[in-house]
Amino acid sequence: MKVSVEGGNQKVTLTINPKAAFNDGTPIDWTAIQATWKANNGSDKAYVASSTDGYDRITSVEQGKDAKQAVITFKGVNAAWSSLFTTFLHPKAATVDIFNKAYVKTAHPEWGAGPYTVGSWDTHSGNITFVRNPKWWGKKGKLDKRVYVNLESTAAVNAFKNGQVDYASASDAESLKQVKGLKGTEIRSGGSPFEYALYFNTKSSVLAESDVRKAIQQSIDRTQIAKIQFQGLDYKEPLPGSAVLYSFQKGYQDNVSAVLKYAPDEAKKTLDAAGWKPGDDGIRVKNGKKLEVGYTLMGDDPLAKATAGAFAAMLKPAGVHVVIKKADDADFSKILSERRFDLFVSGNRSMDPFGARYLCDFYCSDRDSNITGSGTPELDKEIRAAADIADLDQQITAVNKIEQKALQQYAFLPLYSGPSTYGVKEGLANVGATIFNSPLPETVGWQK
Repeated sequence: MKVSVEGGNQKVTLTINPKAAFNDGTPIDWTAIQATWKANNGSDKAYVASSTDGYDRITSVEQGKDAKQAVITFKGVNAAWSSLFTTFLHPKAATVDIFNKAYVKTAHPEWGAGPYTVGSWDTHSGNITFVRNPKWWGKKGKLDKRVYVNLESTAAVNAFKNGQVDYASASDAESLKQVKGLKGTEIRSGGSPFEYALYFNTKSSVLAESDVRKAIQQSIDRTQIAKIQFQGLDYKEPLPGSAVLYSFQKGYQDNVSAVLKYAPDEAKKTLDAAGWKPGDDGIRVKNGKKLEVGYTLMGDDPLAKATAGAFAAMLKPAGVHVVIKKADDADFSKILSERRFDLFVSGNRSMDPFGARYLCDFYCSDRDSNITGSGTPELDKEIRAAADIADLDQQITAVNKIEQKALQQYAFLPLYSGPSTYGVKEGLANVGATIFNSPLPETVGWQK
């Protein structure tokens, strides 16, 4: 691997293992990297790519000194380029029709590679078995086979207790209670690259006012919200301060605390100054309109209900009346895409440690992923300029400064992340709370 910057444009030279080949015998060479880029760069809208970020900044992928070397040229620079090529697309799977449809209820192991390959897959239940791959050219896996069983959380815990599976997530207090203390069981717990946040719909009539959004955020005791979520989990964490970086990452800053403090008395002053006067019933009024805000509650989860109730109680002293609106889980995507909410709590999981490159997804005014509808063209320009910084440390420094500006729109409030906790059979190595790390499949196995 070689990385250089010439004339302001980054060039990455990747040299591929001479033995590398897909399971059907096709060599893994520069054409696989080219195919990956072309399918994901957004130039052909017919490809249903999950994300074009990063790929859209590549201007060419060409053969190097031989077929086993690829030269990737970017427009500008991309500090997180390595996250773009963690997997390679088989050139045979790179046509629009195959890329979009061929993997629906079909595995196509012949287009893959690795120490294990698909032995069986029940498309109805989702259960899948991986067996040793005789075509693999790398290190041999420690297990003869790996069986994944698709179970709801409660069923998975019961299966673990009965010895049917070797590890299970203990994501809430009840499941942790079920597996804790079981003979031959280890509890493996750590932080999680998952963050829940409160989203404000800046396009709704009442939340269009920045001062109203600010007062709501000043009224929210995030520490209390975290206590509700972590009750019974024996877990603590710093309050999250960023949408894109976590407290355990290098370069992280608490950008939320830099611009916002829990200050319910100040919230009242903010609303006073904005012309919202307390009404006879305690609800503030402006121009004959009551300060009523909808809170969309998904499903029947007790913790979600408790959180909704906590928000309502916190905002009441400020004169904000929260109307809790129940919604079905099936309507989740519509609620977000059509902005059918005033306030909404949603979680975002990231398995990419290069979080700085996702700043635009949260804060750019022209991104569909920015469900708050906030942002300005000026801020968009700053965000996109940060993406052109080649040095990762310098990029993160710039991103922190920009995020503090973005958070002053008071449209997005990080709430909590929570633990990643598993019950694991003693002696099972490289399984459990791994945060960003995904242990290579050949390293998972039983200790001697």
